[in-house]
Amino acid sequence: MVLTKAYLRYVQSACFGVVSSLKAKVVFIKRRINTTRKQIALYAVCPALENVIIWDVRRGEKVSVLAGDKHEVTALQVSPDQQVLAVGYEDGSVRLWKLQDNTCQVTFSGHKSAVSVLKFDDAGGRLVSGSRDTDVIVWDTVNEAGLYRFKGHKGLITECYFMKSQNVLVTSSKDSFVKFWDLDTQHCFLTLVGHRSEVWGFTVTHDETRLITGCADSELRVWKINSNSESDTEQLSESSKKNRGKRNAEEAGLDEESDEKQTEGTQLSCTLIGSIFRHSHERVVSIMSDSTQTFLGCLGNDSQLELFKTLNDEEIQKHLQKKLKRQRKKARKENEDQKSEADIEVTRTVEDELQRIHSLKLRSKIKTLCFNADGSCLLSGSQESIKVWNRSSCQPIRTVSTGYALCSLFVPGDKYAIIGTKTGKLEIYDISSGQLLESVDAHDGPVWGLSLSPDKRGFASGSGDSTVKFWEFDLVSDAEHSQVSKRLSITHVQTLKMKEEVLCVKYSPNQRLLAVSLLDCTVKVFFADTLKFFLSLYGHKLPVMALDISSDSNLIITGSADKNIKIWGLDYGDCHKSIFGHDDSIMGLQFVPKTHYFFSVSKDKTLKYWDADKFEHITTLQGHHAEVWCVAVSPDGDYVEREKEYEESLVQNTERVIPGEVDGEAVKAGKKTLETVKAAERLMEAIDLYNEETAKMRDQGGGREQVSTNPILIAHGNITIVANKVLVPVIDSLRQHAKSRVHGLRDTIGFNLAGLRFIQNEMEAREETFFADATEKVKKIRKKQKSTFVQVVK
Repeated sequence: MVLTKAYLRYVQSACFGVVSSLKAKVVFIKRRINTTRKQIALYAVCPALENVIIWDVRRGEKVSVLAGDKHEVTALQVSPDQQVLAVGYEDGSVRLWKLQDNTCQVTFSGHKSAVSVLKFDDAGGRLVSGSRDTDVIVWDTVNEAGLYRFKGHKGLITECYFMKSQNVLVTSSKDSFVKFWDLDTQHCFLTLVGHRSEVWGFTVTHDETRLITGCADSELRVWKINSNSESDTEQLSESSKKNRGKRNAEEAGLDEESDEKQTEGTQLSCTLIGSIFRHSHERVVSIMSDSTQTFLGCLGNDSQLELFKTLNDEEIQKHLQKKLKRQRKKARKENEDQKSEADIEVTRTVEDELQRIHSLKLRSKIKTLCFNADGSCLLSGSQESIKVWNRSSCQPIRTVSTGYALCSLFVPGDKYAIIGTKTGKLEIYDISSGQLLESVDAHDGPVWGLSLSPDKRGFASGSGDSTVKFWEFDLVSDAEHSQVSKRLSITHVQTLKMKEEVLCVKYSPNQRLLAVSLLDCTVKVFFADTLKFFLSLYGHKLPVMALDISSDSNLIITGSADKNIKIWGLDYGDCHKSIFGHDDSIMGLQFVPKTHYFFSVSKDKTLKYWDADKFEHITTLQGHHAEVWCVAVSPDGDYVEREKEYEESLVQNTERVIPGEVDGEAVKAGKKTLETVKAAERLMEAIDLYNEETAKMRDQGGGREQVSTNPILIAHGNITIVANKVLVPVIDSLRQHAKSRVHGLRDTIGFNLAGLRFIQNEMEAREETFFADATEKVKKIRKKQKSTFVQVVK
């Protein structure tokens, strides 16, 4: 019988460590907790990849999660009544979520690419969405339908705004234009072309008289919005007004006459009145004002937040008086009579606050991952810290500030963790207390790889200083750490010098070989005990970024920046297969324990599952929205054992040959076996029994003698648990007590397991040897006693 290979399907179970992603802006909502005391809670609605997470700002806890599909969230907006949340996704769809019960009300599909901006009107009945496809769509949230689509921009839509005084929509785009749309007639009546680069955002003051735009340069432009129906109340002279108009037209790159023609006959006009220079030289990411219209915040692409203050009337008058005094003094010196007044002046009042900006700095990328021995905890390391996570609850257990972590491992016993940093240090941390126990200057370059020895007595580290160093665990007394117990330390044992920079190292599970990846695109294999050269694996065109060895120490896989995965044999160093695995650099590889299946991750945002024996691509797991830098596989092999049992059951149930069976061209969709023959006979017996009983029932209806029912039907029909009323109380008692008894047994087993781990930690702390070494010594003593007993018997 030819067996079909069955692979288990992997499904994403959880995603943790995400506070907010970068493609959408965070919005805040307010909810009243207590109506009598008027307590209001502030919540932050954050995009989290394809989901939306609502955080309690005061407690710093996750309140709820709005789960989406596989597409990433790119835009967020809350309705004015803060009851509906509009979410835009990368596939161009817009969903409206009801925040009271976290349910999706409606899905709008109108864009061809990612939604870039969402905005509600003042009443919340209309929603405007802008996309990367350069279209602007206005939706009716009450009728759940689209109203109209505006096509006029030639770049990504960056911002939208519904004006309150008039039925006008304002939009900006990367094509450097700001457009005013009349929603009554659905046409663009005004276009601002005074920007020399992409317009990344704008804000309108509360009285809708000023428009402030931010571009790719370091200049914030302030525009005055005039209503053509209102009378001109400016107190400027005609000469000064002309001079200012010429100056603004020159700065905007426009002709004054063309600007007058454009605004002639329209309901609104816009005039550039000045600009403010920001401290940052990067482009504007977001520009927004507070509810009181007092402060204006501008966030740059370099993570710097700048605050500007809008002056009120009294402050404007004071500023104008000072300005006039300075101009009069200057005019007296130059014998000129120049007077200038300003309607509004926006000045910067707060310089860059480095501490606040640093606290708001985005977290860096995760560079290393590793599981502990039993797979219950996961350690992740980044540029500024390491975090230990509970795998089942997906909650952080410990956060420790560290250096730039590049690699990591759990020390046997899972009480300590060792981190390799970019500065060449090896840092030892106590997981329970979160303290740095020791920092060792191990290398002169970055530590790119760590590999725990299979005997769990030490590890090897590879660095950019072209050396591989071997370390052993040791217990030392430290008064600062504890007066009673000893703490973990490491001792340098041996150094292996290489000709090129070392990128990663890996012990074989049998501790016979050591594989070292070098910058010259080769992998060198040495004997682990003598460090003699054994094999050189060459064939990659770019340096090998990741490698791993199978559990039986027969295969080694290498992944390179040339997008190829190579499968090698460790007996002769021959290349079994070269696979073009990904569309970008391969950053991580790892075998599934006790199998020849392995996972690979790459910068192409994918995670792939492979069979190293058949050289087949099993599946691709798509869930990441950015480059994948590392991968870790749980050390337990439960799912592997389940598949093994399934294969054995298939082998045991092999078809048997039935004499007389011939092949036919058109037959039933099935195979004739001994089991099917027996099942068919039982089915025929059941049909015959049914026919006999129905015949008896017809005879009884004709007035003949009453015949007893077949005992088989009585047995199968009356004493079943479902039909028996006597067993109903028993079933109810089982239903009530089974769950409590199972929880009690689970708590007992967990308590005993925790006690055994505590005893193990105490033994390791008091003695100079590890618990694993003590158990090995006991095994050797028992083995000697057994051999001695056998000799005496002989």
